[in-house]
Amino acid sequence: MTNLHRIRARSPRTVRVSLGMGAVVASLLLSACSEPDVILPGLREDVRAVVQSDDGFDAPADLAVPENTSRAISLPAMTNNASWTQAAGTPSTRVNHAALSAAPQLAWSANIGSGDSRKQRINATPVVAGGQVYTIDSGALVTATSTSGATLWTRDLTPVYDGQGDATGGGLAVDGDTVYVSLGFGTVTALDTASGATRWEQDIEATGSGAPTVYGDLVYFTSGDDLGWALNKNNGRVQWQTGSNTVVGNVLGAPAPAISPEIAVMAFGFGEVQGLFRRGGLSRWDTSVVGKRPGRALANVSDITGAPVISGNTVYVGNMSGRLAAVTLAGGERLWTAREGVVGPVWPAGDSVFGITDLNELVRLDASTGQRIWGAKLPNFVKEKPKRQSEVFAHYGPILAGGRIIIASNDGVMRSYDPTNGALIGTVEIPGGATTAPVVAGGTLYVVSSKGQLHAFR
Repeated sequence: MTNLHRIRARSPRTVRVSLGMGAVVASLLLSACSEPDVILPGLREDVRAVVQSDDGFDAPADLAVPENTSRAISLPAMTNNASWTQAAGTPSTRVNHAALSAAPQLAWSANIGSGDSRKQRINATPVVAGGQVYTIDSGALVTATSTSGATLWTRDLTPVYDGQGDATGGGLAVDGDTVYVSLGFGTVTALDTASGATRWEQDIEATGSGAPTVYGDLVYFTSGDDLGWALNKNNGRVQWQTGSNTVVGNVLGAPAPAISPEIAVMAFGFGEVQGLFRRGGLSRWDTSVVGKRPGRALANVSDITGAPVISGNTVYVGNMSGRLAAVTLAGGERLWTAREGVVGPVWPAGDSVFGITDLNELVRLDASTGQRIWGAKLPNFVKEKPKRQSEVFAHYGPILAGGRIIIASNDGVMRSYDPTNGALIGTVEIPGGATTAPVVAGGTLYVVSSKGQLHAFR
């Protein structure tokens, strides 16, 4: 009786609320009926409507690609360099224009270990110094090869408690009588250039698949795409660290740091770029390179694939999501942003920068504005039928050598382009296809193939 009494006591109020809400609903319905929707005049467009370009990228109409133009360029003088010691982002060690013959041909090939496989990849660009070429295979085998193609020594740096297939990727830099090796196993090792003997080894407890950079008495590199390190080059002790946000989906091979006398520029998988005081690691500036290309799954990868490159007081850095940025070295202020993603470091020359875009195109951009001067399409999909377009060719570079822009590709071809107008002016076969960027020293171009061979072209 008590429960029934309570229910009955609330019933009149419940009825009033129901009647009130019914009146409101009826009023709204009547109001909607009395005021019909206004149909605006004009053409109806699908919100996903785009202009389809011939390369398979859906580009908005207001971002139409400008026509190619031919423009003269003042290239730096050719250098008969004897070495190529590390990544090209640091001005003090970059070979701006290496001497190379007009029609280089394959001179010799040498085995360096295991080639690319389904789970493992070679991503360490060769370095050259003292008449020796240093390489890493798809595992942890470091090889020193003479400039005539003879194997001088090898060192397997696979950790004792790991298997050869447990990690992949790495990077190289050589300075004086020491070659510095970072590995996907999470180590950085200093080896004697003459014998391959270990000078020191540092466990970084994170993947070290990116290339190190040596400047002064420090070795700089990024690990796991979210940590930046500076080690003492003489003993491997940690001098300082910096960090960034962690992301899961990144590209193998962290971007090599670019170093100036005062500032170290490091880039991370989150799209963040940091300018730090070189010796102490304190932050000087911070910026990001973000952007997306509509309709492309790779645009969801935020990783910096165009490692920072310092040229004068400008830093060029880009991603594979359709963005390349130029910022000031001193403060990180944005100078321009181009809608051209890059899959590797750009190459500055004269008044321009050259790069391979995320759409598999070699482009020349104005260095001061980011405006496109010309673009040359590169082989894109491995299979042409639309339903089979799941794999694209990989292209490595570009570099400037012998008065030409040179790209090595895994379709088995090395291509040379005229820097003024982008015309293809030469090709040569790469047995096995390229899996690293080319480097030039002593008038010889070196590139590693996917089969685990070092090829020399003269």
